[in-house]
Amino acid sequence: MRKGKGYLFILTIVLSALLLAGCNTGDATEKYTVATDNNFVPFEFLNEETGEMEGFDIDLIKAIADEAGFEVEIESMKFDGVVSGMQSGRYDIGIAGMTITEERKETIDFSDPYYDAGLMIAVNKDNEEIKSEDDLAGKKVGTRSGTTSEEYIKANHPDADLVTFPGIVEAYMDLESGRLDAVMYDVPNVQYYVANDSAKLKTVGDILQGEQYGIAFPKDSELVEDVNQALETIIENGTYDDIYEKWFGERKYGTESSE
Repeated sequence: MRKGKGYLFILTIVLSALLLAGCNTGDATEKYTVATDNNFVPFEFLNEETGEMEGFDIDLIKAIADEAGFEVEIESMKFDGVVSGMQSGRYDIGIAGMTITEERKETIDFSDPYYDAGLMIAVNKDNEEIKSEDDLAGKKVGTRSGTTSEEYIKANHPDADLVTFPGIVEAYMDLESGRLDAVMYDVPNVQYYVANDSAKLKTVGDILQGEQYGIAFPKDSELVEDVNQALETIIENGTYDDIYEKWFGERKYGTESSE
């Protein structure tokens, strides 16, 4: 009996040690908070049926995390909150269709570019006055506040009547209702909205101001190198293309060129 009890005692200790080892292994996986925009279709948006954030950026950062060996916790907010969250170090990572600019690089670190973009103009389908950015003088032009499109309009079209909105959908709605003459915003979002969410709008003119999106980090973040390596890997192994085709179909913009 004593031998049996002793064996049972040892077995209990061994099992407990294995259980603790398993728990410690799980705890060793780093988890980082990812700040993202709450409504930038098709890059990130809330699926109202599931209550989960979805989009190109969401799939991309999850694929990068899997490749790099860490976990992510997604927090959605207005775009301005993503930028300030990176500057203050409140969040570990930011992905929100954020354009890499020299001004932002003064207070934020960026990954290698992951998406080539630019700006585009949308107008109502019956509008024949605005055919390009050359026709914006004296027109009410809407865009989202705190974005490169706002900066572009201020710098290049001071004669336009600039109207900014906290979310780009509000700008599109005002355009559809006739309260705006045009909307200027990021190419993929304008194209997606015109193709999928509005029968009243069309795009006009050329793509303006070649831009590149980057994943953002607080200054001097140690995550930049790991994320860049993981991004390079998923581009090479085809994972990036799979995610791109899921959200955009035929690939027109990507990471193969710099503008």
